[in-house]
Amino acid sequence: MCHLQLRTLLFVAWVLGYIAFLFATRKMWTGKYVRSPLARSLFMNMIGESEEAGQETQEWYKCSPDLLGEVVRPLFVQSHLDQDTQAFLRRSIEKSGWMFTQFYHSFISTVLSPLVSRTSINGFLGRGSMFVFSADQLQQLLRIAPEWRGERLLDLGAGDGGVTEVMGAHFREVYATEVSPPMKWHLQRKKYRLLGIDEWQHTGFQYDLISCLNLLDRCDDPLDLLRGIHRSLVPSTGRLILAAVLPFQPWVEIGGKWQRPREHIKVKGKKWEEQVTNLSNEVFREVGFEVEAVTRLPYLCEGDMYKDYYVLDDAVFVLKPVEE
Repeated sequence: MCHLQLRTLLFVAWVLGYIAFLFATRKMWTGKYVRSPLARSLFMNMIGESEEAGQETQEWYKCSPDLLGEVVRPLFVQSHLDQDTQAFLRRSIEKSGWMFTQFYHSFISTVLSPLVSRTSINGFLGRGSMFVFSADQLQQLLRIAPEWRGERLLDLGAGDGGVTEVMGAHFREVYATEVSPPMKWHLQRKKYRLLGIDEWQHTGFQYDLISCLNLLDRCDDPLDLLRGIHRSLVPSTGRLILAAVLPFQPWVEIGGKWQRPREHIKVKGKKWEEQVTNLSNEVFREVGFEVEAVTRLPYLCEGDMYKDYYVLDDAVFVLKPVEE
């Protein structure tokens, strides 16, 4: 009995110490990451309006057309911070202020991270939603009207289906793939048709739009994936919408550990524009695609105890298959 009580006390002490550490970390936060309800409310109202927030968000969409290649330059579409993006930021900021929820998330993540992938942990906790583009930004890239409808959409690596929902509004049938069991549950709950990671190429039908969003740098065989997408699109009218985080740094998560993919895509250039040009002129052409449009967008993810939100630099392409 004494031994059990000692173990219980040690566990409680560890939990309390962990919480105390998190509290100490929180006290160091300043600026836009403060947790004062008043300061948070003011910041939420100033997104896109204050000088500091405005300068930050402008950088998310900035492109120097002169640095793009001649073929790519006229295909660039300038994007801006819009209402849907601001709404996602506000929700993220609000959630990151839910103190006890964030403590719980942090504790569970610490316990489970040696055992399962970060994606599955987020799926289990119902957190970590992503934002790639708004409905208006999607329509601008695809050059479609709000009322336009297609037959089939396939979203590869759909996560919790948040971005799938933006695209799915334009399609009669929505298919998705995902390897994380908790994320699969979220997709099934939203009534999307789940396909196995090898099944989507062998269904007997083709897709009007396939999305491959921030997946190219997280899979073992990226060129083979692109070739499979090419075969699976409706000829002539089918399109691939592809997002890639730049600078391009491929890693694959296997069993909670990160390792280099079997097939390595070397993207040349140091600047965002240089890598966009190299992807367009060499990588995509090699597997039978031609760029129809490209834009620069922030790849946003809900935050945690340490940040209101996380942001990476995305290039979002609309690619059309070129028949050989």
